[in-house]
Amino acid sequence: MRENYILASQSKEKAEEFNKLMVSYSGENKTLLAYKGASIALKAKFASDRKTKKELFTKGITILEQAVKADSNNAEIRLIRLSIQENTPKILNYKANISEDKKLILTTFDKQNKALQEHLKSFIMQSKSFTAQEKELIAN
Repeated sequence: MRENYILASQSKEKAEEFNKLMVSYSGENKTLLAYKGASIALKAKFASDRKTKKELFTKGITILEQAVKADSNNAEIRLIRLSIQENTPKILNYKANISEDKKLILTTFDKQNKALQEHLKSFIMQSKSFTAQEKELIAN
């Protein structure tokens, strides 16, 4: 799932594939629900008209925010939201949680399993939201 999410941001085709994979998910796993919301929001990135972009983005973000609310201490869900907020144009006014998500990711990093730590680290190292000092702490 993590790899599909990363690839989905790179092309319209990959975003479509990721969305097809996630769109029918209706289970209880909050992390997968966050990925479902992200898949819809990413689909909006590649939509051709403004109305469709806005509708898809709003729908995706609504699902993502529900996942955050349901499992607010989940670092992976916070990473998904942070990655979207970091890459969303200012005009969409969806950047309010960057510092709180960043803080949760940093403070819970050592408590995560190895696979999630690697995923978080990979994002942190390329993110413009984390300082050089914070990146250095995670790198060691």
